[in-house]
Amino acid sequence: MSVLLQISDPHFGTEQPPVMAALLKLARAQQPDIVVWSGDITQRARRSQFAAARRFADEVKAPHRLVIPGNHDIPLFNVAARLLAPYGNFRRAFGHELEPCISTPQWLVIGVNTTRPWRHEDGEVSADQIDRVTTRLNAAQAGQVKVVVVHQPVCVTLDKDRKNLLKGHEAALSQWGQAGVDLILGGHIHLPFVVPQKTIRGGAQHPFWVVQAGTALSSRVRGGMANSVNLIRRPAMPEQPLSIERWDFKAEHAAFEHVS
Repeated sequence: MSVLLQISDPHFGTEQPPVMAALLKLARAQQPDIVVWSGDITQRARRSQFAAARRFADEVKAPHRLVIPGNHDIPLFNVAARLLAPYGNFRRAFGHELEPCISTPQWLVIGVNTTRPWRHEDGEVSADQIDRVTTRLNAAQAGQVKVVVVHQPVCVTLDKDRKNLLKGHEAALSQWGQAGVDLILGGHIHLPFVVPQKTIRGGAQHPFWVVQAGTALSSRVRGGMANSVNLIRRPAMPEQPLSIERWDFKAEHAAFEHVS
């Protein structure tokens, strides 16, 4: 069994200490092999917020960590920084690479930077990015679970969230599905859900899943929903199905608990 932990939208600057403590306890218990941070690491892209995020990320022990920026990780009010060095503070905390990739015998996890400094919220995936990810998916090793990580969602479940859809999502879903993606992880809308998808690959139906995460740590929860993270389990036998689990923070127990 190999475990991937998805943490999204922690919005450091609005983080809640009891939730942080509970998430560290969950990570220690589950011992993930990979931790994915799917954007909006900070609330206002300040150096102090990134420093706090990095300290916490270092406490979430795992052999591998993948971090991509979200729209909140680009300065909003500091116009000069937004124009001249939009990812400066992100890179100080988490390294130069904005589109990291992790490849292990069990997993291929590909990060995609869907933010754009000239946009406030909207995300975009370009044709070049779609092609690059497609090439990597097609070159995956046998037995790897193929995961793509974006920030803005490639599908939504509510009409009011359609404005948040990733620009270019239709082409991305089509090409990545045909290239054999298994999971597309996202955040941004603070609404956790799993939506099955399918496409034709090699003359047969290929199922895959869009997995959205809520906010892991922030007080900026949506509609009173709980803070939540996702745990994805890959069985030891590749032919066995993945397990996608949502874990919510329960204030009465000061702990994350498996809810679906």
